[in-house]
Amino acid sequence: MQRFQQYIDGAFDDGSARFDSIDPATGTVWAEMPEAREGDVDRAVKAAERALYDGPWATMTATQRGKLLFRLADLVAQRALVLAELETRDTGKIIRETSAQIAYVAEYYRYYAGLADKIEGSTLPIDKPDMDVWLRREPVGVVAAIVPWNSQLFLSAVKLGPALAAGCTLVVKASEDGPAPLLEFARLVHEAGFPAGVVNVITGFGPSCGAALTRHPGVAHIAFTGGPGTAAAVVRNSAENLASTSLELGGKSPFIVFADADLESAANAQVAGIFAATGQSCVAGSRLIVERSVKDRFLAILKSRAEAVKIGSPLDMATEVGPLCTDRQRKLIESVVTASAEAGAKLVAGGSRPKDEGYYYAPTILDCDGVSSPSVETELFGPVLSVLSFETEAEAVQLANATRFGLAAGVFTQNLARAHRMIRKIRSGIVWVNTYRAVSPIAPFGGFGQSGHGREGGLAAALDYTRTKTVWVRTSDDPIPDPFVMR
Repeated sequence: MQRFQQYIDGAFDDGSARFDSIDPATGTVWAEMPEAREGDVDRAVKAAERALYDGPWATMTATQRGKLLFRLADLVAQRALVLAELETRDTGKIIRETSAQIAYVAEYYRYYAGLADKIEGSTLPIDKPDMDVWLRREPVGVVAAIVPWNSQLFLSAVKLGPALAAGCTLVVKASEDGPAPLLEFARLVHEAGFPAGVVNVITGFGPSCGAALTRHPGVAHIAFTGGPGTAAAVVRNSAENLASTSLELGGKSPFIVFADADLESAANAQVAGIFAATGQSCVAGSRLIVERSVKDRFLAILKSRAEAVKIGSPLDMATEVGPLCTDRQRKLIESVVTASAEAGAKLVAGGSRPKDEGYYYAPTILDCDGVSSPSVETELFGPVLSVLSFETEAEAVQLANATRFGLAAGVFTQNLARAHRMIRKIRSGIVWVNTYRAVSPIAPFGGFGQSGHGREGGLAAALDYTRTKTVWVRTSDDPIPDPFVMR
């Protein structure tokens, strides 16, 4: 059994307690993890405060910070396969996805490494002739970065990269449902040469770790990725320390296919959008909204693809769909699929456990057209596609926006004018046209409504980890007049 440690103030330790981590492919214990409790959280935040204000990090130039980020990027690229194997083992995400994704994560650190000394202030054209006034951008403070188990190296990079470029220090909380890769990542932070306390990596459970971190008086900003329910608790906790928040939450993303679309290409994107990562993605295209005239044809293509998917060990490069991360998630999916069928949805494919061991669930398609189905409204975080159809463009827009979420959307059409109309009308933070799940460190990522607020990626993300300081300098040699002498 492997043993992992937490990383606080530049040192590794076992934490206040220990807990077992389950291999989703077998349902058996494979590793022992450190459980951070309130005392560990307090040590981590105080270490980050010291590093922010008193340590060598506080006096580093932005260029020096960028060089450390470049070094970290190189280490991530070099150790991508090691990190990928740990993520696959601890979360069940297939190795062909984790290895490719983590290799690309290095590009996020390189992007923010180059940006570190490009964060500029400004001079104000003030209306007073004897004053010079300018704005400085300074780090917002200690950042609590709370990361879920899925795509955790990516979801931590979009927080650490801009925060470190801006000069902040961080306490990163990895999910208790698969923290191994982030705990191993801490060793790369250490090897890269970041000063003690700049990055601290812990894991633990909500009441004893997450709550203590998000309400800690030393935390200035909370960057959270997860579900809306937990986000509400995070926001309530932030009322105690008045920390600012950025929230990247759930999604129930519409995947809209018009009759003039290239159906084979759209089908490939739909399969990637809902069955890749076993559907465990916040941008999963889980609501197919297809023009009625091509619905049967498109569903036939999808059914064939879903039934041909290779399900197997996530460590096998040939596997296309692996297990879900937790058994509780599989049970939720099973209950919602059953309820949807009882409400009138037709099972087109899947809907079963393909293996006796592990937390596997077959790629599933539910035809929910014309019925009120729970699967259409619930973010299942699994390989379940709900299908709806439309006759008119206006109906497609109405169906796309009939959700409390607003993270992403896909539009497939060869009509450029229609594509632009849809872009304007769909309420979501991301719209992909004739593609899906494309990301880049240059492009902001985030949602509307119950999908959260704030953006990750791009220049704007780095600026969000700063606050402005207004500096006034009087340039006149004349003495300041006596304020109590009326003139």
